[in-house]
Amino acid sequence: MLGVLVTAFEGPGALVVGELPEPEAHEGQVLIDVEWAGVVFPDVLQTRGEYQTRPELPFVPGWEVSGTVRTDGAGFRAGDRVAALPVTGGFARTAAVDASMVFPLPDNVDTRRGAALPLNYLTAHFALVHRGALRPGEVVLVHGAAGGVGSAACQLAEAYGARVIAVVSTDEKARLALSVGAHHVVRADGFLDAVRTLIDGRGVDLVIDPVGGDRFPDSLRSLRHGGGRLLVLGFAGRGIPTVKVNRLLMTNTSVLGVGMDEYWRQEPEAARAQWRELWPLLRSGRLDPPISSVFPLDQASAALRLLDERKALGRTLLQIGA
Repeated sequence: MLGVLVTAFEGPGALVVGELPEPEAHEGQVLIDVEWAGVVFPDVLQTRGEYQTRPELPFVPGWEVSGTVRTDGAGFRAGDRVAALPVTGGFARTAAVDASMVFPLPDNVDTRRGAALPLNYLTAHFALVHRGALRPGEVVLVHGAAGGVGSAACQLAEAYGARVIAVVSTDEKARLALSVGAHHVVRADGFLDAVRTLIDGRGVDLVIDPVGGDRFPDSLRSLRHGGGRLLVLGFAGRGIPTVKVNRLLMTNTSVLGVGMDEYWRQEPEAARAQWRELWPLLRSGRLDPPISSVFPLDQASAALRLLDERKALGRTLLQIGA
């Protein structure tokens, strides 16, 4: 089968495309004929060996796929349309995925959109609902709002009745954030003052932060005293910030980690339970990922560079077998 290999931890430019042996599905796994693969920031990190878990070389990257089930087993039937999270192995024509990480698609969701759903929307759901305890009417500030997880967080927070403020860096990104449910947009430079003006100095209830870096101190300052929560989802801004905990003490605010892969390792059935919670919103069309870029499989390096250089809007996909 055609697939992509990481043979050295040298970044997106070092990917190798070629013929690979097909994977075999072991007990409890589902064999999927892959049609589309989502391209996500953890894929970029894995090409450099910078992600929290480092696969042994060589390996096939690819966190997120969609396609059809090849054979009956593990609760699925041949021909079922699914999205899935292989974590590695997705950038190939066939993937073997643990059944706990395979999700049926509603009839109204095609496999193209399906490939853009699981990682970002399950992450946003875990962040907003399980870690952030979001309540209707709260104010949510979303960094990286035009990216994959940021746009999912905007859309899901709006669906759950929150007032959403998106942090963006360009007019194009502002338009995308508004299109996925943000009520307001502010620029990354000087976002704290802009947010305070929007909400009359009250402070936001929840911050979704997949960026980190030098934005972090002002994100803390933007929180509502007496219950504001800052959710750390990642470090796309490259810098890993530190917290002066005396500020948390003085303001009665919280900083919470959102680590999906660790949560799913501890609770193997949790992802499927989350998918069931999202199912009504998927069927209604309320969750609709913005797909801006599509590349063929042999241009996987270019797709990853788009994310690495922070030029991606919404979701980027690889077309593999559709």
